[in-house]
Amino acid sequence: MSTPITTPYGFASTAAEVTHGIDLTGRRALVTGASSGLGAETARALAGTGAAVTLAVRDVAAGERVAEQITAATGNHELHVAHLDLTDPASITAFTAAWQGPLHILVNNAGVMACPEQYTEGGWEWQFATNHLGHFALATGLHDALAASGAARIVVVSSTGHQQSPVVWDDVNFAFRRYDPWLAYGQSKTANILFAVEATRRWADDNITANALMPGAIYTNLQRHTGGRGSGRVPAELIKTVEQGAATSVLLATSPLLEGIGGRYFVDCNETATVDRRTGTLHGVARYAVDPDNAQRLWTLSEELLTPAA
Repeated sequence: MSTPITTPYGFASTAAEVTHGIDLTGRRALVTGASSGLGAETARALAGTGAAVTLAVRDVAAGERVAEQITAATGNHELHVAHLDLTDPASITAFTAAWQGPLHILVNNAGVMACPEQYTEGGWEWQFATNHLGHFALATGLHDALAASGAARIVVVSSTGHQQSPVVWDDVNFAFRRYDPWLAYGQSKTANILFAVEATRRWADDNITANALMPGAIYTNLQRHTGGRGSGRVPAELIKTVEQGAATSVLLATSPLLEGIGGRYFVDCNETATVDRRTGTLHGVARYAVDPDNAQRLWTLSEELLTPAA
């Protein structure tokens, strides 16, 4: 049994606090969904360490505005903006083909939550496609760049919502089940954690580690399908600012405390306990979400779903 990772940081820590004194000059980072909310703050904190940061976004104009604001705030001119649509395999292929050189930090931050029933052109359920499959294709497409860095870190933004549903192997796309936006969200967030587990195992020889996290309850554009207030079940005292919400992502991306650590799930900047039933809190990771057999099965399923039909 591995020892849980603990840090000096917690619920109220900010992205700026966890990166204080860290110098990543010469490193390259990529943040998806960085045109607003947690993604923008994550990119800002990484830029503050001196890293060259690429904002991978659907709305390039919005991304460029954020990049300009980050440069003005940090003095870092190594901000780049690139188009990426995680629901479009052609967009992901074009993005990964265009990438040149090593990649030290990949933050799979973009996501959608509890959206109405919707499917991609390939027939994938929208939340599973955006939150998991698109990021899976991105990470595997950038594998060589990650390996070239010598010690890359992948950070996967998941959620306590994963406790709503495991991956339903026989019906990930709700072809038979009645669509439920929260079950679909939960399934996709479970997939996020399982990806971190298997990527760490599979890419160990490349010194690539991946960890997943729950950023906390933060009011951002992620809540656009839920009236702007998420599930509505989180007490006011547990709501974080964007600066606090980005702290766990940035900690996993930059802290020396996480060197060589992968396949774990963090809440409030610390590894959280494995649980066998819903906790009713924002803490805890379901056992099915860190099960190595499930993680390998998801990897195989993801590869199958991404393989074009003959």
